[in-house]
Amino acid sequence: MNAPTAHSHLAPQVHQRAVPPELISALQARFGAQCSTALVVREQHGRDESVYEVPPPAAVVFAQSTQDVADAVKLAAAHRVPVIPFGVGSSLEGHLLAVQGGISIDVSRMNSVLAINAEDLTVTVQPGVTRKAVNEAVKSEGLFFPIDPGADASIGGMAATRASGTNAVRYGTMRENVLALQVVTASGEVIRTGTRARKSSAGYDLTRLMVGSEGTLGVITEVTLKLYPLPEAISAATCSFPNIEAAVRTVIQVIQLGVPIARCELIDHNTVRMVNAHSKLGLREENMLLMEFHGSPASVKEQAETVQEIAGDFGGQAFEWADTPEERTRLWTARHNAYFAAIQSKPGCRAISTDTCVPISRLADCLLDSVLEADAAGLPYFLVGHVGDGNFHFGYLIDPTKPEEHTLAEQLNHQLVARALRLEGTCTGEHGVGLHKMDFLLTEAGSGAVDMMRTIKRALDPDNIMNPGKIFAM
Repeated sequence: MNAPTAHSHLAPQVHQRAVPPELISALQARFGAQCSTALVVREQHGRDESVYEVPPPAAVVFAQSTQDVADAVKLAAAHRVPVIPFGVGSSLEGHLLAVQGGISIDVSRMNSVLAINAEDLTVTVQPGVTRKAVNEAVKSEGLFFPIDPGADASIGGMAATRASGTNAVRYGTMRENVLALQVVTASGEVIRTGTRARKSSAGYDLTRLMVGSEGTLGVITEVTLKLYPLPEAISAATCSFPNIEAAVRTVIQVIQLGVPIARCELIDHNTVRMVNAHSKLGLREENMLLMEFHGSPASVKEQAETVQEIAGDFGGQAFEWADTPEERTRLWTARHNAYFAAIQSKPGCRAISTDTCVPISRLADCLLDSVLEADAAGLPYFLVGHVGDGNFHFGYLIDPTKPEEHTLAEQLNHQLVARALRLEGTCTGEHGVGLHKMDFLLTEAGSGAVDMMRTIKRALDPDNIMNPGKIFAM
């Protein structure tokens, strides 16, 4: 397989399909004020956190029910016009951009928690509900939903991109935590996949097919999730290291010894400095692990002592604890705001984000070589990682008015992904393919596997109207 060229992602392929006036009229007749063609609304739904500039959709439909979604898709399908689902717009890889024109279906008003089944540890929600809203709704039952990608993303978007985040090392990703879905297909039909049962051998696993499909196979309108009991005790800690290798070796040892750590985040010294400035913290400006432990008071104490001992063997120092909810929240809020802290450190910049994941045993090799390359390039960057499961992110900070910086950032990203693939890793651990990683997916999966994906896409969406131009070219 040939690796993609370093310049292959600098601009998306934009092939706008015509949106006939008849469709706009039909949408306005059906939805009234729920359908907007105002430029400011269309522009809001035509950009995300990626660096791409693409013309906005021709119209935005604000769906309030599954029937609304189904009717909008049927009208678009009758005219073979693309449909792009929209949640809160926090995606990083161009998922919601109208690269082939079309209409945006905004599901943010579909934000109800439909059913909490505390005895079964499940909750069913509409797609516009955000992860924080889910946890607010279930906490009185002594339960929580652990998937935490940082941004207060919508559950529908998290399912569509197979999100994970800081808790994945213990609780898994959306793939493991979605039990059932309701989906509107490309023809406007409403189907259900899965049940509230914890397992099933009934037919093809359509739930897993839809989770991670990035809106290219249907629009998710309902999600049933696994819940977990709130831990009896939670403790968070930070530990500083003289270099990144020491921190990574600590993580590898912790995972290989089977310590059930709930969160294990790496923040390099550059990022600690940015976070301190942004969140007004006084963290030691050194390479740092930010960890969290869940369980009984005795088990949390045992886990923390084990990790502290391992860290000490690798030169870790200044172990500091955050035991109160307020202290933990402050620490994790600072971590989640690392992206915005980095953006503010270079006014007017944009970030080119990476998203590789490798087997834990190869993490040090991949990460250290990538740090050397980034330092040698001289481009400002931040580095954070869910290193407990081998996933890490560089954010290369570029001046959008300087094409040479964009090119350099993409070259660094290309080299990083190529290295991860050589080490039997993946080009995306949690952000999804979208526009940015289409060539990398071909390199990673091979033409045969991507052709199989295309076959599925053609079978379920013969007119290629469901978020076209994403994941792979048709």
